[in-house]
Amino acid sequence: MKISRNWLQTFFDVPLPDAHVLADALTFHAFEIESVVDEILDVKVTPNRGHDCLSHRGIAKELSAILDVPMKSDPLREVISLEPKTDAVAVSIENSELCPRYIACYIKGVKVGPSPSWLKENLEAIGQKSINNIVDAANFVMFNLGQPLHAFDAGKLQTKDSRFAIKVREAKTGEKMLALDAKEYELTDSMLVIVDRYTDISVGIAGVKGGKAAEVNEGTTDIVIESANFNGVSVRKTAQALKLRTDASQRFEQVLSPELAAYGMREAVDLILKIAGGEIVGFADEYPKPQSGKAVSITAAKVNQILGTALVPDDIADVLRRLDLPFEQKDAAFTVTPPFERLDLSIPEDLVEEVGRIIGYDKIPAVELSPFAQKLEINKDFCAAELAREKLIAVGYSEVYTSVFRDKGERAVSNKVGGEKPYLRNNLRDGLLDAYFRNLHNKDLLGIQAVNVFEIGTIWRDGKEVLMVGKLTEEAAGKGKAEESVLAPAQVDVYDNLPVSSLERYQPFSKYPFIVRDIALWVPTGTDPEEVLGVIRVQAGELLVRSALFDTFEKNGKLSLAFRLVFQSFDHTLTDGDANERMESIYSAAKGRGWQVR
Repeated sequence: MKISRNWLQTFFDVPLPDAHVLADALTFHAFEIESVVDEILDVKVTPNRGHDCLSHRGIAKELSAILDVPMKSDPLREVISLEPKTDAVAVSIENSELCPRYIACYIKGVKVGPSPSWLKENLEAIGQKSINNIVDAANFVMFNLGQPLHAFDAGKLQTKDSRFAIKVREAKTGEKMLALDAKEYELTDSMLVIVDRYTDISVGIAGVKGGKAAEVNEGTTDIVIESANFNGVSVRKTAQALKLRTDASQRFEQVLSPELAAYGMREAVDLILKIAGGEIVGFADEYPKPQSGKAVSITAAKVNQILGTALVPDDIADVLRRLDLPFEQKDAAFTVTPPFERLDLSIPEDLVEEVGRIIGYDKIPAVELSPFAQKLEINKDFCAAELAREKLIAVGYSEVYTSVFRDKGERAVSNKVGGEKPYLRNNLRDGLLDAYFRNLHNKDLLGIQAVNVFEIGTIWRDGKEVLMVGKLTEEAAGKGKAEESVLAPAQVDVYDNLPVSSLERYQPFSKYPFIVRDIALWVPTGTDPEEVLGVIRVQAGELLVRSALFDTFEKNGKLSLAFRLVFQSFDHTLTDGDANERMESIYSAAKGRGWQVR
């Protein structure tokens, strides 16, 4: 999420440090920072904080606690009013589990046009395109407070007895809606839509995208503003099914407090009146089951036990104050009532985490783990797999991991990974053969003489789940045969029977094809092959990924050395011309040494 330092500054009277200092503060106490460019921070908000931190206000709140700098005002702590009420707009919700709250505000006499420069600049700074003052106001509030909003052109909605009626219902399978992006989406009955109740025409996909049917444009004079709360799982599934993830859907997916909708509505309406004029007719607020708060209790002893610290009650009280978490203290015990937007604070451990990160994990002393009071239990299947793995690798086998799904078998799966392989495997042989033929042409790249592979994995046969080990040699592959056997649990008592891997580093393979070239040279008897390889490697350059001596013989006082060279690029497909150019360099260098190319 893009966060503007200049935008953050509007929450503080005290000048904030530059963006890089803010990035360090957030990194060590809250969130990872993807980048800092021109005073814009790209903040990677963790999923547990999507409730309250996908906004400038949320990040400002974090910085206030981390830097211990008070905010000049917090819009979510102000007393707001959704008055006057009106019956000019009626709101109905079919399923309050999918839409816990829906607020509508009817405003007459707005003038749609370009946004003021300050609004354009704020939105453009975080990569948002300015559209018009009404749409920009809704977007500004979303990025400021975290509450998505949407504006409908009231003139495009039907009325009865001078009343509008908005309904939130589940879509009908096959129902279609032309969205603001000019694309038509086909809906299913698992999706939620906003409709004009009098026509039953969809004017928005709940929490995802508005519809063209009620689009606000330059001819709009009256609007209905929506500030609602939608079920996060429902929005995520809808956005995923339609391949339509938006800034709004990303916030609803993280689950927002229904209380936030009122604050978002109030700020949006006030901003619209300021920059587009108009007059409030009134608000309609459908909120069947208001959010209830739950107190969470911790003690200093609990905090210190979990963190391994020696904090005193005053330390904990200071953290709670900085985080603006209301609390009651009795000696070393604290009862915290989390604010409505902090949906992540529900158990004592959540509060312990808050104490730890604000104090700074770097200030928590490292403590060795205490010894186990009883003898360690060893997973015998794991041990057996490790022993078998080391033995097979030692004699030249390479381990492979193949899919457990097959196009036939004894046990079908309920959630198919693609419709073509709906069964669990009943042998390792098929996967081993497939892996063999896929890797046969890579022998030169791998630098091996033969492709011998093995796999340790589970199969489902005769109604049972069995851990097996299978191996396949190049010789057996030609006959379509592979050895398979049940992996017997190892009888071990201590971890020191277990082998230790000597792997030092991992290097990925290039996804681009490789080219093989062989070169044979006559050199004086007694010449060290490594000396020749050194010359070859220098001339071949970075495209040479593997080189090996594969043949030698002597004749008439000269030594013949034959090398296999493998060329490959990590960023493009090589041509014969690329390889030939490197080979010509090698030939020239060899001749310069007095060596003869065979």
